[in-house]
Amino acid sequence: MVNFSKSSVTLLISGLFSGASFSAEFSLSSPDLQQGQAIKSKQYWNSFGCQGSNVRPQLKWQNAPKKAKSFAVTVYDNDAPTGSGFWHWLVHDIPLASNSLSSTILPEGAIEGNTDMGKPGYFGPCPPAGRKHSYTFKIYALDVEELAVPQGATSALTGFFIHQHTLQTAEITVTAGPR
Repeated sequence: MVNFSKSSVTLLISGLFSGASFSAEFSLSSPDLQQGQAIKSKQYWNSFGCQGSNVRPQLKWQNAPKKAKSFAVTVYDNDAPTGSGFWHWLVHDIPLASNSLSSTILPEGAIEGNTDMGKPGYFGPCPPAGRKHSYTFKIYALDVEELAVPQGATSALTGFFIHQHTLQTAEITVTAGPR
């Protein structure tokens, strides 16, 4: 039988934790979105038979990796009947000093990339009639201040640049439909 004194156990435990670095997890939150729940009607697109207001949800993130130099945000329809999903919103070059996106204004320097609609901007969810889709809102912590995305790049090319420089991500997945 091994006999340990209180002081040796205390030293062992303190030694285990003294060099450990505990950091909170990179996370994304929103007063407008709840994980796994239906998106609010005001966030729906106002075209293709949908009657929303096309209002972007407010997004807030915290605990970015220490090596982060900027952020990107995307909204992706996982269930679009395209064979490759559908990009509803891409924003990159969000300054490191930012920790949120409002529903109306982007931080200075942030760039909206082309979506799968062929132009920049937020295009809210609008699944085909009778279908329920899932949409992923994702924040990317990037290792560069600015992405070298060519002007007019497709959403796929912008996604390529984002993924080449991703340190860490956090996301919220919501549903829309059926309508």
